[in-house]
Amino acid sequence: MYRFIAKRLLVAIPTLLIISIFVFSLQKLLPGDPVLAMAGEERDPQVLEFLREKYRLNDPVPYQYVHWLGSALQGDLGISLRTNQPVLELVAEKLPVTIQLAIMSMIFAFVIGVPMGILAAVKKNTIIDYLANLIALTGLSIPNFWLGIMLILLVSVNLGWLPASGYEPFFSNPIRSIETMLMPSFVLGNALAATLMRHTRSAMLSVLSADYIRTARAKGLPESSVVLEHSFRNAVLPIVTLTALLFGELLAGAVLTEQIFTIPGFGKLIVDAVFNRDYAVVQGVVICTAIGFILMNLVADVLYVLLNPRMRASL
Repeated sequence: MYRFIAKRLLVAIPTLLIISIFVFSLQKLLPGDPVLAMAGEERDPQVLEFLREKYRLNDPVPYQYVHWLGSALQGDLGISLRTNQPVLELVAEKLPVTIQLAIMSMIFAFVIGVPMGILAAVKKNTIIDYLANLIALTGLSIPNFWLGIMLILLVSVNLGWLPASGYEPFFSNPIRSIETMLMPSFVLGNALAATLMRHTRSAMLSVLSADYIRTARAKGLPESSVVLEHSFRNAVLPIVTLTALLFGELLAGAVLTEQIFTIPGFGKLIVDAVFNRDYAVVQGVVICTAIGFILMNLVADVLYVLLNPRMRASL
């Protein structure tokens, strides 16, 4: 198992390197000069030159990249051009927000998607199956920004049940924090639930047609035992893999949802950084997001091996 994990981590190193080169190069193509925005309205030439020297913006792009990479390998992702705050500090401040949003979204996705997928597979080609597929298609079709706005109008403005926007740190006020996260989590979880439902249904259908399931039914086992203990246990492998990948996507930040509900997570941070030409923040957030996504892929691989005896035997 340790060798398996080590091999996956070794593969991740060139992946991160390619991502860093790609992001560093592309952001240099963005229009505008961040130094002009930092210098204020007067834009004194001496101030402009000082800022360019301070942030090494006069150096050739390859030299800038090598300097940034060397600092990043030592844990220094640079300084924000706008706030003069260390990027690592900004990431540490926003990451808990995004993780909380991702966890709550996945809870909604599981609670809605997995039972619907199981029920649709068991009741194949019935009205329940068609209804579940219709709900899944609707969840995939509705844009997150529209659903978010509609929820704000209905739940917050008309009914006054939940706050329309904002964020409260979980450890300072857990109840208020969950209240502010319920609607954005449902918006994200609704779309993910549709994907989980379709994959769960497909995995369950392939398992329910297996010979050992027919044998279990022939032995007179209760249908609940056949479905949950025999079928779902063997169908869970692709669902686990998909869940890890979806969670990795959520860590990248749900840009539109965070903007609508004014949640200070990764999505809002990177949008603000792009608009402000804050190169160091863009690089830092993308690299941290890539690391999170790679780690979630690694978790999916490890869980797949742990849950699949045949793969454990091949290691």
